[in-house]
Amino acid sequence: MNPIGLISMQYARPFTAEHFPLFGRMKSLGFDFVELLVPEPGEIDLDAARRALSDAGIGVVLAARVNLQRNLASHETAAHRAGIDYLRYTVDCAAALGAEIVGGPLTGNPLVFAGRPPAPVEESERLARKERCVTGLRQAGDHAAAAGVKLAVEPLNRFESDVLCTTRQAIELLDAVDHSAIRLMLDTFHMHMEEASIPEAIRLAGSRIVHFQANENHRGFLGTGSTDWVEVCRALHDVGYEGPISLEPFRRNDDRFGVPFAQWRPPHEDESERLAASTSFLKSHLNLTRYRR
Repeated sequence: MNPIGLISMQYARPFTAEHFPLFGRMKSLGFDFVELLVPEPGEIDLDAARRALSDAGIGVVLAARVNLQRNLASHETAAHRAGIDYLRYTVDCAAALGAEIVGGPLTGNPLVFAGRPPAPVEESERLARKERCVTGLRQAGDHAAAAGVKLAVEPLNRFESDVLCTTRQAIELLDAVDHSAIRLMLDTFHMHMEEASIPEAIRLAGSRIVHFQANENHRGFLGTGSTDWVEVCRALHDVGYEGPISLEPFRRNDDRFGVPFAQWRPPHEDESERLAASTSFLKSHLNLTRYRR
């Protein structure tokens, strides 16, 4: 059975030492690992965090945080170099914490959360962006391979990235990188917007997938949206995916006019029951969809 995890932002951002007791709560709710945002330097003591994870009996996957200053796709030499250095830093954090996967929009060029509007580019710049990503991922991949870590590139929807939005684009990039430590991460929230068929995109990705995020179309708790989880889980079985699956049920508890849904908000109530139900929901689907009838 695939290990099931929960994003640390479910509880707090930034996630610091005062939140380490939450590892035990996650474990009690049925989660096998925490998807922890890569801590900024000095944000947490990595040795202490690893001990807390071990004491709780819970694993860890890391989620990278890129910005315009550390941007693999950037034409600015300093930003591109910082993008490579950041990926190496995430690998070092993973090794220190005992994580084997760092996932996220590793190619950079963030849009909405960076306050940058998309703009058309000349064909020469499009190809140059691809080459910068390929070069950077290969260099970071060498560092990752030496540490026994996989870097998982995540396509984002068109409102959050203008370099990598679909599974097919990601496959084109990975084929060009051609590095054993550079793999693929898929997120059903983004796939809802960009894929004609989520199950077929999963099958297209096949063995390239090393991390998967199971999210509803509206980022609510599993089973409360329009995702066809039977077909998603069947597709994961079809490609033999046995890796980690994490949940990011970013709450939407305020539907008043003008309240931005994209703004992260901490929980205002105990959501343990719904989180436990989401874990059970996914595990039951993964188990039962092994059978066709």
